[in-house]
Amino acid sequence: MFTRRSFLSLAVAAAQNRQHNIVLFLVDDLGAHDLKTHGAPNLEAFAKTAVTFTQAYSAAPVCSPTRASILTGKHPARLGITTWHESAMDPQTPQGRKMRPADAIGNLPLSEYTLAEALRDQGYATGHVGKWHLGTAEYAPETQGFDFNIGGTHWGAPATYFHPFKAQVRKEYRYVPGLPWTKPGDYLTDALTNAAIDAIRHWKTQSKPYFLNLWHHTPHTPTEGKPQDGGNTYKAMIRNLDAEFGRLLKEIDPQNTIVVFASDNGGYLPVTTNAPLRSGKGSLYEGGIRIPLMIRWPGITKPGTTCDTPVVTTDLFPTLSNTNAVDGINLKPLLSGNTIPARDLHFHYPHYYHAPQTTPVGAIRSGNLKLIEFFEENNRCELYDLAADPSEQQDLAQKQPEKAKELQQKLHAWRKQVGARMPTPLLAANPPLARPYKPHHV
Repeated sequence: MFTRRSFLSLAVAAAQNRQHNIVLFLVDDLGAHDLKTHGAPNLEAFAKTAVTFTQAYSAAPVCSPTRASILTGKHPARLGITTWHESAMDPQTPQGRKMRPADAIGNLPLSEYTLAEALRDQGYATGHVGKWHLGTAEYAPETQGFDFNIGGTHWGAPATYFHPFKAQVRKEYRYVPGLPWTKPGDYLTDALTNAAIDAIRHWKTQSKPYFLNLWHHTPHTPTEGKPQDGGNTYKAMIRNLDAEFGRLLKEIDPQNTIVVFASDNGGYLPVTTNAPLRSGKGSLYEGGIRIPLMIRWPGITKPGTTCDTPVVTTDLFPTLSNTNAVDGINLKPLLSGNTIPARDLHFHYPHYYHAPQTTPVGAIRSGNLKLIEFFEENNRCELYDLAADPSEQQDLAQKQPEKAKELQQKLHAWRKQVGARMPTPLLAANPPLARPYKPHHV
């Protein structure tokens, strides 16, 4: 068990080993193959200077749990943060379903030792820009180790990407704080990048290394692109995101700055397609949890290389902080072309999702084999060989029942070990909802 004191002692020791600046550029709902599908010249150029992970996973198929995993190095099931903030705070059971979704935490507990706190303890200046989605004001970035917060709220998406970035969404008024000097026509992704560049320019005058946590909303809905990029299309949003990434790179010192580019989960259907991967956001098929991940680390990474070892977002905490984590592991050996010990990857989503129609589910990847367990269907399992069948079309559960049983038992043991919360069967048919069921994905 790691305590805050043990983390702190490790952090202080780690500070002696490196003083690179760190930029964590996280995007929202970008599928594993979206950059190749839609074209992103700046990110393609960046890939030629970095290590590209071809089998990177988000710790969850939706945003808040994955973001919590990045900041803590803990699996969402261990944290109890297994769905996005609004869904956790206002859980709903879709009419006609067989189970009540598991209870979930909507706010990242202040007792968690975050990546920002670890780096702050190593002498870093820290700043958060963009989407937060990990809690209300009492759990905002400023309470989790960040010196400042621009744009971070408990909402999962902006009301609009255009100035003034605020409007009525259902029964609430959404806005983006901390962007006072915008004007009609300004675009949110540009404005957040401007704020990040201002922070970098300020930090350049200081003696401390810095950690910039830049979490863009793009390309999460609403699908609103700039007219010059092609208008209100997904491709236009990708094109703008790529341009802003390139603009940010021009502001950093490439010889002294670690840059990480990643997404928080797979692409959202039907806004995009994750082909050849199956399904999308909200699902534990590969399309829901496979993500783009690129890391450039001066003096460690070899430009233009790829890594096929499966990795997961819990690994970013120990990698960037150089401290131990409960669930994640340090990826620095992979960054330098070496190996890490073989391990199983686990996933837990005890909730419903609307697009695709996902029921409560769990999964385990062991080597090239992946087992998916459907809780609503008496724990029915599907088994896939991802090396031979990355599109998950050939279910091997009936052909390899012993292997399926072995992996299912390992998955059950893992859930027990981390204290995963489970959905519960409804004893009778679901009564009509007090209000019509409306997915929170807006």
